[in-house]
Amino acid sequence: MKFKIAMDSAGELTDDLKGREEYSIVPLTLMIGDEEIIDDGTLSQKILVKKIADSPTCPKTACPSPEAYLKEYDCGAEHIYGVTISAELSGSYQSAVIARNMYLETHPDAKIHVFNSRSTSVGETIVVHKITEMENAGVPFEEICETIDAYLVEKRTFFTLDNLETLRKNGRLSRLKALAASVLKIKPICIGNEEGIIEQIDQARGSNRALIKMVGHIVDRTANSEEKILGISYVNCHDRAIMVRDAILQRMKVREVIMVETGGLSTVYANDGGIIVVI
Repeated sequence: MKFKIAMDSAGELTDDLKGREEYSIVPLTLMIGDEEIIDDGTLSQKILVKKIADSPTCPKTACPSPEAYLKEYDCGAEHIYGVTISAELSGSYQSAVIARNMYLETHPDAKIHVFNSRSTSVGETIVVHKITEMENAGVPFEEICETIDAYLVEKRTFFTLDNLETLRKNGRLSRLKALAASVLKIKPICIGNEEGIIEQIDQARGSNRALIKMVGHIVDRTANSEEKILGISYVNCHDRAIMVRDAILQRMKVREVIMVETGGLSTVYANDGGIIVVI
């Protein structure tokens, strides 16, 4: 096998890559109420959204162990890549790096690299897509690593939340503020910066206004868009995700568009109606 990509379950594989030996998902663990769920993609998004809504407590998550990554690295591939959620949001990256170091102890000449996506969800999907493109084009391993690392610093992650219950349950939004936001239909617009840290950059009253504002921020902050891949992931809101895609494409050209439903981990945090855009 020429290459292997092990991505944590914060990201999503596109349908054309699922089931292929070059790609594997390293699952995080979701804890919703008293139920523990291995985030291996077998639970439907709609069922997960309902479980989150029905739980009186905030969902919790646990990152994969180094051993889980090591199992995927030990595959005999010439080039091995790990792709993880932002290191600022989870210990998944650290586990992946520990596993890389363990693998190098027994395979000192191995070509293995771990990417901190500084993003989540479709942000990881784009990284997998870019690695695949370059591997298929015969780009050298070292150049692939340098190119992806440079991309991860310049790309940005935008998102808007339609449902603020997870923020209320985990204490990041007081009950009073959550009630006010619900009554006034205030929706936050956020960005993941170059370090992978989440910042609120705006807000709007109503879901559609929030999406329109988010599109404006995306267009204003994106240079050389025609060279870039636009990634969109969404929680139980396909039609609104299409609306966001079309609104962006009306205002700027992009090289390619990737759209995916969020997997388990990103569904937990983006919650029902959440939309994530990476470019």
